[in-house]
Amino acid sequence: MKGLIQRVSSASVSVNSQVIAEIPTGLLVLLGVERNDTPEQVKALARKLVNYRVFPDNQDRMNRSLLDIGGSLLVVPQFTLAADTGSGTRPGFSSAAPPAMAESLFQEFFDLVGQMLGRGRVGSGRFGADMQVSLVNDGPVTFMLEVGASS
Repeated sequence: MKGLIQRVSSASVSVNSQVIAEIPTGLLVLLGVERNDTPEQVKALARKLVNYRVFPDNQDRMNRSLLDIGGSLLVVPQFTLAADTGSGTRPGFSSAAPPAMAESLFQEFFDLVGQMLGRGRVGSGRFGADMQVSLVNDGPVTFMLEVGASS
């Protein structure tokens, strides 16, 4: 399971020109679900994400987490993060989870971070939809978080 996180001043996601979710200061996570991902990995990534220290403290060091600052989270499904880009000039998607499995694990992740942060601080993209994501990347600060079978 992969989460590309971006520290944002604001972010939103739209479907058919309608904003379906938006957040102020916090993190945007593009979430990729792979074929071998498990509910345990969902829990591990959720814990890591809400506790990952990417916000500045008083000395301007990345020492504060989403929980520490009371920030918001926008979770957007992104199956292309599971692409195999190791050879050729076209990505392969054999490592991506099948849609039903990916949607179930995505929803489980969304529900879990909602419990950790509070429902009012978490927004979501729409699984399987053609979405437009807007963000103001703060920093810019961007990290790839991954959890595997051993995490």
